[in-house]
Amino acid sequence: MLALRVDADTVSRTRLSPSPASECMAWLKLTAASRRHPVFGDPGPLARASLAHPDVALLADLLPQNGDTYTPDLLTPQPGTDAQRRDLLDEQIAQIEATAQDDLETQVFTHTRTHWSRPLRATTRRIAESGRMQRRLANGLALFWRDALSDCWPELRSILDQDIAHRATAIATHGVGRAIGALHPDIDWAGDAVTLAKWGDGEIDVTGRDLVLAPSVLNWPHVIIQVDVPGQFVLYYPAQRVGASRDRSSRGIAPVVGNARAALLADLETARSTAELATRIGYSPGTVSYHLNALHRARLVTKVREGRYVLYQRTAQAARLLEEPRD
Repeated sequence: MLALRVDADTVSRTRLSPSPASECMAWLKLTAASRRHPVFGDPGPLARASLAHPDVALLADLLPQNGDTYTPDLLTPQPGTDAQRRDLLDEQIAQIEATAQDDLETQVFTHTRTHWSRPLRATTRRIAESGRMQRRLANGLALFWRDALSDCWPELRSILDQDIAHRATAIATHGVGRAIGALHPDIDWAGDAVTLAKWGDGEIDVTGRDLVLAPSVLNWPHVIIQVDVPGQFVLYYPAQRVGASRDRSSRGIAPVVGNARAALLADLETARSTAELATRIGYSPGTVSYHLNALHRARLVTKVREGRYVLYQRTAQAARLLEEPRD
């Protein structure tokens, strides 16, 4: 268990905020690795095309690969305090551009050497040493956001805002400690520390820092901490109700096809892989595959191969079954 030691000052300065930069990095990481999000699926052709820009490619080259976990904190600056959240992204982009050269070199050279299984590319190293990396990373984030996330941000922000409202009510009703302990099964409150299960044994002193609780949609379902930059402490946790709309739409058909198949059909308005569906509805991939095969035989889902994935999507007949009211 990892313990993040706090004090009364940290507790008193705890706040909730989304992090557009963190959402952008999560989407870019999926895009660069040709992977799909378990809820939102394929990042899409516009996101992939954006990788052709050298500044976006540079940004992607600083993201972890092949099981590495470290992301330089300068790419996801601690969210500010703009109450309207209109300028959060612009503020974070400005923070990236203003990163001190010493801080950049510590994160890009020293921390990646410690935490990555691959060496930093020589071209990336030269750009970092030139002093031009900050501006190029800021530009890369702005470009990828424009191309890949700006259109869908209102939908994502709505999920984040609903989560923040829920957590703010929990803090007002039950206090900071209980609210933190309810963020995720791996997160708990020990009175003088935030504890994280499955993070190994250790202790980090974060006393005197602001604690920013940042709900995340595109990092879902992972928990991430950001403590390497002095004075910063960000705890990213999965926002609640990601993909929860399927629960409502599947209730009517569940008595006919069963709960598992109803949940699958409700989730298949968008084409999804077996692995995505297993993550979303909480069944093993083998169980999901069994039910998908039955639904395919009944002509309630279609399946097509796209690269290394087989994607399933409900048919018009299945959509009508979901829409029919039932007693």
